[in-house]
Amino acid sequence: MAFTPHGNGGYRPKPSPNPNQNKGPRPAATNNNNKDQHRINESIRGVKEVRLVGDNVEMGIYTIQEALRIAEEQELDLVEISPTAVPPVCKVMDYQKFCYQQKKKAKEAKANSAKMVVKEIRFGPQTDDHDYEFKLRHAKEFLQEGSKVKAYVFFKGRQIVFKDQGLTLLARFANDLEDFGKPDSFPPVLEGKRMILMMSPKSGSAKKAEKPQSAE
Repeated sequence: MAFTPHGNGGYRPKPSPNPNQNKGPRPAATNNNNKDQHRINESIRGVKEVRLVGDNVEMGIYTIQEALRIAEEQELDLVEISPTAVPPVCKVMDYQKFCYQQKKKAKEAKANSAKMVVKEIRFGPQTDDHDYEFKLRHAKEFLQEGSKVKAYVFFKGRQIVFKDQGLTLLARFANDLEDFGKPDSFPPVLEGKRMILMMSPKSGSAKKAEKPQSAE
């Protein structure tokens, strides 16, 4: 080991260069921010064999050591995607890229749900035709705007005995709006004193934006 001068004539060891300084396996991906908390690479413990899947991989059952070697050769990660299977299923993939895509999809889904507006329309079990037609027109406008419609029949006190009439009314409502929207599910759901029908706008039913008139 070489020595270099230090202090008042003293010597200290000079670090030897590490021959493996620039070599080594692909850095392990972290999964601290992933809600699913997949086990990856060396954190897959307690198993002797895994069923291996992935692109450019010959699917089959491998020892955990062989599976780790295959992932390392492709400079990818070994990710446990089905830990309850026998043997567990592992996939060779870029785990950081996978987490990024999952986060992006969740963000897009959240943004789309935030944009969707829900308009409520309330009926009574014995709503007359005039009131029904008035609310039907509003529902058509809401659906054409791209909003969802939450239509419900509210039963006061003992009116719950008229739930069959409420069901008939909401079925008629869905039928009259078939050109503008479609029920999320049918039959309507009874929640407490409310029978609820959710309608989503149909694609292509939105009103076309009017062209602005040019100023003279």
